[in-house]
Amino acid sequence: MKARKIIGVVAVLSLILTSSLAFAGWGGWRGSGGWGMGSPYNRMYNSATVVTVSGTVETVDKITPIKGMYSGIHLVVKTEKESIDIHLGPEWYIERLDTKIEKGDKVEVKGSKITYEGKPAVIAAEVKKGDNTLILRDSAGIPAWAGWRR
Repeated sequence: MKARKIIGVVAVLSLILTSSLAFAGWGGWRGSGGWGMGSPYNRMYNSATVVTVSGTVETVDKITPIKGMYSGIHLVVKTEKESIDIHLGPEWYIERLDTKIEKGDKVEVKGSKITYEGKPAVIAAEVKKGDNTLILRDSAGIPAWAGWRR
């Protein structure tokens, strides 16, 4: 009888250990990584400063806008007047979209013009590439990846 109890306890502990290791490897829910509603970065979006810029993508990079955030996708777009930084959104969201933005693409970006690190930049709400349009934020600036609406 005592041997059965010991075997049962060992089996249960093994199951718990295996399950916890499996979930630890999975990574679970990552949250917004600083890209969600109410974050300092998201509060920079201002619907009163929305502009539309058109041009050619010069670079596509990953940046971390504010220390502690997950990385995001950043473009430099060459317009007729200047090269301007464009912040699309979190890497984990942008990389899962069907439409990919690449160097050399002609794009039209609508978003909030901000000052980032002392230079003008745009937090994108919408990016048009050919016949495709990526909707990244609604008219109030709520991110598409936020998973809820007001």
